[in-house]
Order: sequence, then structure tokens, then C-alpha cells
Amino acid sequence: MKRIAILVSGRGSNFEAIARCIREGRLEAQIAMLLSNRADAAALKTAASFGLPHHCLPSQGVATDDWARQAVELLAPLNVDLICLAGFMRRVGQPLLDAYPGRILNIHPSLLPAFPGLEVQQQALDYGVKFSGCTVHFVDSGLDTGPIVAQAMVPVLDNDTARTLAARILVEEHRIYPQAIALVLSGKYRVEGRRVLAG
Repeated sequence: MKRIAILVSGRGSNFEAIARCIREGRLEAQIAMLLSNRADAAALKTAASFGLPHHCLPSQGVATDDWARQAVELLAPLNVDLICLAGFMRRVGQPLLDAYPGRILNIHPSLLPAFPGLEVQQQALDYGVKFSGCTVHFVDSGLDTGPIVAQAMVPVLDNDTARTLAARILVEEHRIYPQAIALVLSGKYRVEGRRVLAG
């Protein structure tokens, strides 16, 4: 069975959605490790309640590549097939990219390439877009720039706030992330330039 590691910084709702899909037989995978860069991440308690391996590798005051090097050392014995970022609020350092080329996924709460980075829903509202959504993409050395695996769209309502828009997008995140993970783990895809094509 394919093994995944999930990197988080906070509550880890996407991690929880992935774990539930696995428990319910809707995603054929095994979570080898939940790794948080913050000791106060709620996802650590969730992982413990699910009986899943979990670890905190603090990143405060640690250079990006140094943290990534430590993460590679931690994950190396676990034979991880895929790394999934689920609310991991740091750049992925080059040592991780080198150790897992084409094997790191992220989910971002916008329809990339629109609104990369942080405070995404407020960016969308400020810009006045009529639709937003979420994107699962491969991670490269840029900021939310890797090839896109899956997207889902939601309408932006006239009375939306950043919080209400984020809540509706999150529902779609929980739906498409496990699907994208399943596709990548199956190996039944190819990347042509920026395009990820099934089959």
C-alpha cells in the first residue's frame, strides 16, 4: 500500500478529511506520519486520537532549507511515496524538493494562478471576482506555481466575507484533495509542461 506523509501547521482539517477517506475505504493509502512544524497545531491531537504516527519538528528560528533537511532525515526511514501539504504555512525547502521530486502535493484556497500566497479569500473579495475555489498542485520551488492536478470552483456571493468564502471553499478542498491524492498515487497520469493529464 502506498504511504503518505502529511505536513501541517495548524488545525489540519484537510489532514482529517484525508484520514477519514482512508478509514472509510475511499482512499487506498496509509498515513506514515503527520509532521507539524508547530507544537500547538491541533492536527497533532487529531492524529493522536486517530492512532496515527505524529511528530513535531519546530521550525521557529530555523532556516527553510535546514528544516527541510531535518524533515528529510525524519521521513527517510518511512518509505514515503507522497508528501501532502495540508495547511503547512512555510515554504518547502530545496532538500525536500530534491528528495521527493514530483512527489509533493499542496492544496491552495484559490483558483491558481490567481491569488497565490496568504490572505487568499480577502484578495479575491478585494479584486471583485465572481468565482473562487481551490487548487491541488505539485509543489516546486516557486510560490504556488507547480503543475495543477485538480481544481474546484465556488461562486463568490455579494454578502461574502473572507470567513464565509473560506468555509465554502474548504468543503471543496476536502472533496478534491483525496481524489487528487488517489490519482497521483495510482500513477495513472502524466505531466506535459504545466499540464497534468490523467491516463
